[in-house]
Amino acid sequence: HPRFFNQLFSGLDHHALAGRFITETLNTSQYTYEIAPVFVLMEDVVLAKLRELVGWSDGDGIFAPGGSMSNMYAMNVARFRRFPESRCKGSRALPPLVLFTSRESHYSLQKGAAFLGIGTDNVRLVGTDERGKMIPEELEKEIQRAKAEGMEPFFVCATAGTTVLGAFDPLGSVADVCQRHGLWLHVDAAWGGSALLSDKHRHLLAGIERRVNPLLKRARNSPADSVAWNPHKMLTVGLQCSAFLLRDSSVSPDGLLQRCFGAGATYLFQPDKFYDVAYDTGDKTPQCGRRVDCLKLWLLWKAVGTQGLARRVERAFAYTRYLTEEVKRRDGFQLVLEPEFINLCFWFVPPSLRGREGSPDYWPRLGKVAPAIKERMMKKGSMLVSYQPHGARVNFFRQIVTNPAVTKADLDFFLEEIERLGRDL
Repeated sequence: HPRFFNQLFSGLDHHALAGRFITETLNTSQYTYEIAPVFVLMEDVVLAKLRELVGWSDGDGIFAPGGSMSNMYAMNVARFRRFPESRCKGSRALPPLVLFTSRESHYSLQKGAAFLGIGTDNVRLVGTDERGKMIPEELEKEIQRAKAEGMEPFFVCATAGTTVLGAFDPLGSVADVCQRHGLWLHVDAAWGGSALLSDKHRHLLAGIERRVNPLLKRARNSPADSVAWNPHKMLTVGLQCSAFLLRDSSVSPDGLLQRCFGAGATYLFQPDKFYDVAYDTGDKTPQCGRRVDCLKLWLLWKAVGTQGLARRVERAFAYTRYLTEEVKRRDGFQLVLEPEFINLCFWFVPPSLRGREGSPDYWPRLGKVAPAIKERMMKKGSMLVSYQPHGARVNFFRQIVTNPAVTKADLDFFLEEIERLGRDL
């Protein structure tokens, strides 16, 4: 629906939908070449193209069941690369590990630490600036503090497109810190990665192509760092389509993913097959059965081309700019901050609160406005948009335009409907 603005995904592309119909009809699992030969080859090509956009000439990767799992894959692979014994002996054989990510990062980092046995207490949240970007100097301080406490830093996650504010961490400066300390740098670009398709906006991810880990350079296979990217968000490929990309140039069966996750089940991955068993990619993930998520992206990409995808990204930026200017000029609407990406965050101030900013109950009362408006819009069924508090900020709306079907008339309706639903609050 063109008036669904509630999540980071929205819209329907008919090329991708055709791919979804085909994969559901075929009902195959993408773990061996023998039962999904075309899709195994297709996945390899699509992942290579995504790595090329990141700026890597070689590497590895796999489609994962969502960005959260891609981030968890990165944590596990980084731990295995630093401590290969973790696979067999578990956490008891390791020093106390600690990882670093910003206060604005996705909650999957906390979940991943709990799931992998690292522990949520060992996720150090690094301070951010007023726009929600990680402060590299604060990252340096946190790493030094952890070392002084006898902890073993091993992993840093930077974010390219935070969930609420749409902030992009300064990847080059973060990479410099990781370089000094020999830490794995993972970039969670699940939301913002698609900006790489646009020449106008790829600067937001400057530094994503960096090889940062000197310890890995000295290793035999010289693998490097990782990226999570969800085409099912900004490119409207359809849930789910999440790529975990790795700059590991070693080849199967010695690739880092294979060594980290492989179990070598002989009823699936027989070593004496007549074809190159490197095409049996299923042992590179914790999954056994695995959906075919590459076809819908491949079909869409073939249909509209790289330039067509770039236009889709640039249209989202342009429509966000249009809506931003409308918010600025309309009475009762107030920006939380000027958007850098396509996350537009704002308050609606009803007439009863206008001019009362100095009152002690102003902010508590304003914080009740967005939930009340959303309740009314859901009961009416007119549209859907998200809200949330953020630090010291009371509840505000976060509007996202990714659907190619959205028109400026839809955006005008969006603001007018908020005003209609909230004018008597």
